[in-house]
Order: sequence, then structure tokens, then C-alpha cells
Amino acid sequence: MGVKSSQLLRLEKVCKSYNTNLVLEDVSFSVNRGETVTLIGPNGAGKSTLMKISLGILDVTSGDVFRAKNISIGYMPQKVMIDDVLPLSIRDFLYLRPNTTYDNIEEVLETVRLPHIADQPIQSASGGEMQRILLARALLGKPDLLVLDEPVQGIDILGQQEIYGLIAEVRDKTNCGVLMISHDLHLVMASTDQVLCLNRHICCSGPPEFVRNDPEYYALMGRPMEGVAIYTHHHSEGHDHLYHGHKSSRDNHDHD
Repeated sequence: MGVKSSQLLRLEKVCKSYNTNLVLEDVSFSVNRGETVTLIGPNGAGKSTLMKISLGILDVTSGDVFRAKNISIGYMPQKVMIDDVLPLSIRDFLYLRPNTTYDNIEEVLETVRLPHIADQPIQSASGGEMQRILLARALLGKPDLLVLDEPVQGIDILGQQEIYGLIAEVRDKTNCGVLMISHDLHLVMASTDQVLCLNRHICCSGPPEFVRNDPEYYALMGRPMEGVAIYTHHHSEGHDHLYHGHKSSRDNHDHD
């Protein structure tokens, strides 16, 4: 069975092992058009492995991965390393993506609100600007699915809110799906439809307002800081999910 019409990606009972080390166990979820799914979990939980499987970079040990036919995927890494002496403008950096035109670059720079620095050396970009540049690169080719690996890594809280706002704007405008890794549920709640709390297996999953109150979430991630505002949104209704509402896993599961 393939993906349903609204589904861009579906994983069913995916397991991944490296030799005898089980990294992922029985992971199932889907990403639909117009939907943001956020992976939350501690370091070593298997988030990056799961993302690489979703991208098709890694094969599964067992289970199934389904992607929509002719799907276009845009990927945003945590960061890139660019030599300080390389004579490369921001526009040049975006041109490095194959089959990119001037109009494509102008459009994505407008989307991330950076056209005014397009001809500056990429090494001069601040941390927040660099993350927006990486988002712009992911948007080239008008992807059906955006895959974002900690898109706010290393930037201040105002910059983080701006990046999450841009991602939500793109999703709502283009009806793309978003699969995102984050360390902080509380910052992404306003633009997230489904949360997967991962520690080798899915500890809990569902809308963020359910997950934030789940004992499994607090056991894994700890309580929120005092004074942090929690807010949610209701950007879409009627998505077809593998999980409806809240799901808790087995108790007393051994983690890595």
C-alpha cells in the first residue's frame, strides 16, 4: 500500500540497527500536505537517523517507508562550513544548487526577507541570517516536503521565533509538509500540528497540547522553564494521521 492522496511521507514499524546496536524501534508516523510534524528528543535519541531514513539517505533494517510519487524534498541542515577565504556571495551560494535560475533566487530571498544582502559575502552573514539562507536554499525547487534539522540552531530567541514564523508562512502559502527536528517543544508549539517524542521508539505523540502534559514527555525532556509562555494554534483541521490524538508507549522501556 502506498501513500494516501494527502500524505507525502509515511513510515511503518521502522527499525534501524548498526551491527547489534538498535537505534530505532517500531517507529511509525506520517507527514501530510500543509502539516508540520516535529521530532523532539534528547541527544542520541535517533532523531538524525530517522531524518536520514525519511530523506532516503539511509535504508531501514526492517519496516516500510512510503513517499508520494514524484515528491520533491527540500533539506535544511543544522549548519554548513564555508571557508573564510572562499569568494562567495549569498547569491553565488544559492546558485550552487543545480538547475537554479536568477528568478528562483530572487523569489526565495524575498521569502526569507534577505534580498538586501544578496551580494554580500556569505561569511558576513550573522547566525540568524545564515539560517535563513539555508532555509532559502531548501526552498529552491518548490519542495512538496521540507525537512529541517534543528533550523534555529545557535541563534537567539527572537531569531528563533522569526525562523519558525517563516517556516509556517511557507507551509501555509505552498501547502507543503514540514518534518522538523527541534530540542524545544515550547518554542515550536505555535506552528506544529503533530509532535513525536522520540527516544529510540516513540514515547508519546499527538498534538503539542497533549504531548506537553504527557508524563513520558517530562520524563524525557524535563519541565519547562519558569516564565516560558506556552501557546498553540489551530492552523488546519481534518488531517489524516496514523495517530489520532495522544499515544503513549510501553512503560519501563529501556533506552540507549
